[in-house]
Amino acid sequence: MEVHIKALVGGDDQIITVFDNINNSDDIGSSVNQLIIECAKSKACLEKLYLMFKDYVFAVAYSITQDYHLSEDCVAETFVRLTRIKHFSASKGDGKGFILTVARNVALEYRRRFKREVMNDIIQNYGCDDRIVEDSIYINQLLKVLNDKQRQTVILKCCADMTFKQISKVMKCPESTVKSRYHKAIDILKIKAGDNK
Repeated sequence: MEVHIKALVGGDDQIITVFDNINNSDDIGSSVNQLIIECAKSKACLEKLYLMFKDYVFAVAYSITQDYHLSEDCVAETFVRLTRIKHFSASKGDGKGFILTVARNVALEYRRRFKREVMNDIIQNYGCDDRIVEDSIYINQLLKVLNDKQRQTVILKCCADMTFKQISKVMKCPESTVKSRYHKAIDILKIKAGDNK
């Protein structure tokens, strides 16, 4: 399995670093759909889904809750809920979009349920080195200038590598709204990062 490193760059420093180990081929998409169907009965299928999507689910949850520990709880709850799914069509469904929609809904629910003060935690990948942690602190500060919907859109596009069409389904709004929200957010981030080109 190939690992791709992507970065959204602003100024001299990275804004968002994503380690992408999900191949975007149709075979992977259909296998994700099959894993979703089977994860209620198979611990191995659930584990595969978890390893493939835990970082994306965390990023989506953190973009909504702004709380590191609450986002970890959202990751666990998202995969618990996947084991309870009874009506998912592998032929019609977009597995990745479905998982991130569940994650978004869980995070919104948790944010409403646990109204906490926004903490100054950082977005962390599991097992990061010091440089990535420093970048994560910088990323967190930049993302705070965006409103909730802009932040979620940037996370879904840059971290989860979703298309505008997929994001529009997850966020339940027109694709044109997603595009304009994303481009406006990127402009804000570039200004904040000192890249006024």
